[in-house]
Amino acid sequence: MVLNYIWILFFLIAFVIATIKLVFFGDTEVFPELVNSTMAMSKTAFEISIGLTGAMSLWLGFMRIGEQAGAITRLAKLVNPFFTRLFPEIPPHHPAIGAMLMNFSANMLGLDNAATPLGLKSMKALQELNPNKDTASNAQIMFLVLNASGLTLIPISIMVYRVQMGAGNPADIFLPTLLATFFSTMAGLISVAIYQKINLFDKVILAYLGGVSLVVGLIIWYFLGLPQEQIGKISSIVGNFILFGVLTLFIVLAIKAKINVYETFIEGAKEGFETATKVIPYLVAMLVGIGVFRACGAMDLLLQGITYTLDAANINADFVPALPTALMKPLSGSGARGMMLDAMKTYGADSFVGRLVCVMQGSADTTFYIVAVYFGSVGVRNSRYAIPCGLIADAVGMIAAIGLAYLFFT
Repeated sequence: MVLNYIWILFFLIAFVIATIKLVFFGDTEVFPELVNSTMAMSKTAFEISIGLTGAMSLWLGFMRIGEQAGAITRLAKLVNPFFTRLFPEIPPHHPAIGAMLMNFSANMLGLDNAATPLGLKSMKALQELNPNKDTASNAQIMFLVLNASGLTLIPISIMVYRVQMGAGNPADIFLPTLLATFFSTMAGLISVAIYQKINLFDKVILAYLGGVSLVVGLIIWYFLGLPQEQIGKISSIVGNFILFGVLTLFIVLAIKAKINVYETFIEGAKEGFETATKVIPYLVAMLVGIGVFRACGAMDLLLQGITYTLDAANINADFVPALPTALMKPLSGSGARGMMLDAMKTYGADSFVGRLVCVMQGSADTTFYIVAVYFGSVGVRNSRYAIPCGLIADAVGMIAAIGLAYLFFT
């Protein structure tokens, strides 16, 4: 519903501003530019979606290998002590745990479209345990906010888009995105834990969170000590090593489990093709809306106003062109994706803004969309404190993305 209003608003604003330019300033080119922008952006959306097909088939194929090879089961055993404390309402070994892990795994790999069906399956399993069916349970809220925080370990789809937009090194946003989504997830987890009175000082929770925090802290400390010109290069090497290492691990586990790797890959790849083609209408709609908003000059006016304010306060404003992506992210994943693609097209995939919007896209998720779809799928009407906690995670993720972009890319 929110996305519907935003899309309509783009066109109404574009029409009003274009009319003012025509009537009061005699700009006879403004309406032809609006029409041309709709055609150009729809073509761009289609080309991006078609280009995405192969990459999505590739990664979903490998993800299916990892799933069939038992990687999810191994992960469940690894995190079960942590989960039992974060989700005390869920009985041990309940099917909801496996479904949630599948969802988290898809999110960690940056496969947004693959994660949604798994998330809906998880919410349905959690609803079976919910005593009050029209009100969100504690477990449902914790699950939803962790989704809204992003949880992106490997931002596959974002890197694929960077390939489509001509990035020289699509994986250079890997480490900044990993760090930004960590801060977002921690903020979401802590905010929900405060509401639910979960003891974050429990030894097991401290061990898990402390271990992850230590690793992230060491990563930041290491990169802060590097010369600026080496940060991007080393980040790229590490990112690509981990990516290829994950693929190799999936294959090794599949061989050990005596799985037909090729046939399993084909099954997942088919799903990838279907997923990629489903994106086309959403990309067309959002890029066309953004295109007319930019073509009429509204986007420039908004960003100029913010830039002027920051300059007056003597604050570096290089990040301002990336703000549309940050502002759209809590409202709509497809809308934020459209903003991200528009920024990369306008400023270049390897520009500071082009990289920053990619880190923003991977640092948090769409709180309002997730609340509407996940809770709506099981008939939950009262979301309680899910939205405030989700927005806290979004805000922290975006602030972290800006800071990390300055560290890695300037």
